[in-house]
Amino acid sequence: MKTNDIGLEIKESKDLIKMLNGLLANYQIYYQNLRNFHWNVSGPNFFELHAKFEELYTVATVGIDSVAERILTLGARPFSSYGEYIENSGIKEAKEVEDSKKMVEIIRENLNQLLKLERKALESANEHGDEGTASLMSDYITEKEKVVWMLSAYFK
Repeated sequence: MKTNDIGLEIKESKDLIKMLNGLLANYQIYYQNLRNFHWNVSGPNFFELHAKFEELYTVATVGIDSVAERILTLGARPFSSYGEYIENSGIKEAKEVEDSKKMVEIIRENLNQLLKLERKALESANEHGDEGTASLMSDYITEKEKVVWMLSAYFK
């Protein structure tokens, strides 16, 4: 079998690359939802949520870049257009959401969708001996689980 530049079998990496491109697509729509909410939040929690949404989309930009770079490292092309993102994302664009609690709820749902994808990618990476992807996904999972816990606390 042939291997890519980092010594992983190309054939075995194809499924993982597909998963990572799906994760990238979902991540990009999640990011845009955060920007939307940051720009359009209003009400008594404006200052708190405006800052939190900015914090989350800033973290998301780093995550997006790392996923795209991992796809490149595995020898493939990451999705790079909004058409590809929308077509391959389970996360939907959040249009014209005005209620701040609904915004937080959507973000939590988006994060749970990303977590599902990251867990699947982690499992696949472990099965194929791809420690780099496994490590990246493990870090992302830990980070997102904490954010989901915090957002859930917001509703209590």
